[in-house]
This record gives sequence, structure tokens and C-alpha cells, in this order.
Amino acid sequence: MSLPLPDPSLQPSHGRCHAAVVRVVAALLLGSTAMLPAVAAELVIAVSRGPLALPVHVAEAQGFFAAEGVQVRTQECFSGQRCIQQLFDGKAQLATVADLPLVFHSFERADFVVLATMATSPRSSKLLVRKSSGIAAAGDLLGKRVGAAEGSSAHYFLDAYLLFNGVDPARVNRVALPPEQVAAALEHRQVDAVAVFEPSAWLAMQALGADVLVLSSPRIYTTTFNLVADRRTVATRDDELVRVLRAIEHAERFIRRQPHEAQAVMKARLGLEQAFVDAAWKDVDYRLSLDQSLLSTMENQARWALREGHIKGRKAVPNLLDFIAPTPLRMAAPGAVTLQ
Repeated sequence: MSLPLPDPSLQPSHGRCHAAVVRVVAALLLGSTAMLPAVAAELVIAVSRGPLALPVHVAEAQGFFAAEGVQVRTQECFSGQRCIQQLFDGKAQLATVADLPLVFHSFERADFVVLATMATSPRSSKLLVRKSSGIAAAGDLLGKRVGAAEGSSAHYFLDAYLLFNGVDPARVNRVALPPEQVAAALEHRQVDAVAVFEPSAWLAMQALGADVLVLSSPRIYTTTFNLVADRRTVATRDDELVRVLRAIEHAERFIRRQPHEAQAVMKARLGLEQAFVDAAWKDVDYRLSLDQSLLSTMENQARWALREGHIKGRKAVPNLLDFIAPTPLRMAAPGAVTLQ
């Protein structure tokens, strides 16, 4: 019995096979998006070194960004001031930063927006003094050298602390320092006291030992720690930003439900002992939000900056509501937005 011969019309000719191979090779060489799947560009988050940035670290360590299908790379910077500068320099699309640097920049540029507050703390900044300088209370700061990073949340905390305690800031010898040098300036006796945020405050206390005193302060200023994006990213990659915020929301639930595992992430990322983690933990509320208190705080800070002459050439407070973009957070976690 003879077998049926294959139908020539159904068989690819050598010429057609060759042409197909040529087309595939050409597509590979030319990078044709029609032949190859698109690969999403990564989002870079500039993350400041400190306990308030923990939600980003947890989201990365626990794979929450990947689970949301967004490619994220974090790069550490010393402070929020340094992180937002990386945003402005085009080295990152997102940055973590406290409220005051945002207020200062709002007077001179409008290319950034706040996506969410990730954490709040009433004791993130502290006033440390050297006992050997003869300082035991707020009144003893008169005429003393007090260092702070100008334009930082600690800068605002210092003025608020002095005014609350009836000390005229003009009668204190203020010393402006880079954020990286504040703790060292106290240790090396270049100043008598410093307003400084964590973990620099902890490191200074360990270095000075018995000669350091933390001046008691009431809840005169609650720091808000925020995730900020440049406007171009908000306009072109809004879906990815929603997924980033969902991952951070998942991380904050993880922090609340599994604190020991979250503390291990903080300890590993900061390279500090458990004693620091225990001390810092009780001072931070990790909760994703956009509420009226953020706007009120920033407006108060803007008026203070103008009144105290920190802003030159401006007479009016910017409309700070224009620097808040609530839509991505509303899509990621609708209940987190209570801003009116």
C-alpha cells in the first residue's frame, strides 16, 4: 500500500524559510519592539538613611515591589535633603524626605509632588547638648553654639523648641552644618549643642557617653516623612506609581503585624544594634496617608521660613496644595487619603 505524498502547497519552501530567518535576525539586530517583548524601565527610589524609611526597605526585602509587578531599585542617601537632590538631578524618580525640605524647595521650583506620607514621628529630631558646656536646660543655650543642618526638619525643630521654651533664637549662636557633619561637630567640640535627627542622634550619644544630655521636649513638632516624585514620572508612569504605593501599603501592614521581622530589616539596613531599634521603634507611626495635617504643617513652615528671613526675594507662601498629588494613593489605598 502506498503512502500519500505530502501536499507541496503546505510545505514551506527553502526560500520562504530563509526569508523568515532573515526577518528574525533583522528584528533582533534592530531591536524591533514588534518581535520582542517590552521591558519596563526600573524606578529608582532615593532612600534616606534612617528608621523613618523602613517601609521602603521592608517592601524591597519582602519582595512586595516584585509582587506588584514593578521594577524598583533603591539607592541610599544620608538625608532627605540629599535624596530630593538626587530627584532634581535626574538620578532618581522617587525620593523619601521630611516636610521641611519640601517647603524650602516649593519657593523656587514646581517640578515635584508628594505622593504619600509613609511615617510620622514626634521625636525624630532631638536636641543634644554637651554637659561640659554648662548646659542643663533650654535657658542655658543663650550665647551657646548650636549646630543644625539648615533647611532640614531638625532646623525647624530647633526654632520651635527655642520659642516654646521662651528662648529668642536670635540670642543663640546658630551654626549651619551639612547633615553629615552635625553629630561629629558635637563630638569634636565645634559646637555646644545640636539639633539632629536619627540615627545621627543615637550615634552622637554613643560617642559622647556620659557627657551628652538629651534636653526634654514636648510634642512641639511632628515630622512627616514622605514619598515624593517628579512631575514627569507622575504624568507618564502613573500606573507604576500606584503599584509602588500598594507595595508600601503592604509593607506597612507587615510592620504592624510582624514587628520582630520588620525590626530585623531595620537593624540590617542601618547596621546598628538592637538597642537603637528598640529606642526608635516606639517613636514612629508607620501608616500610609495624605491628610490635612501634612498641608497644615507645611503651610506653617512656609510662613515661618518667610518670617525668619530664610527665604529671600519672596513675599507670599506658595499654594502648597499644588505640591500634593493624591490620585495615585487614592487608587492604591482609597481610605488613606483624607485631604480636603
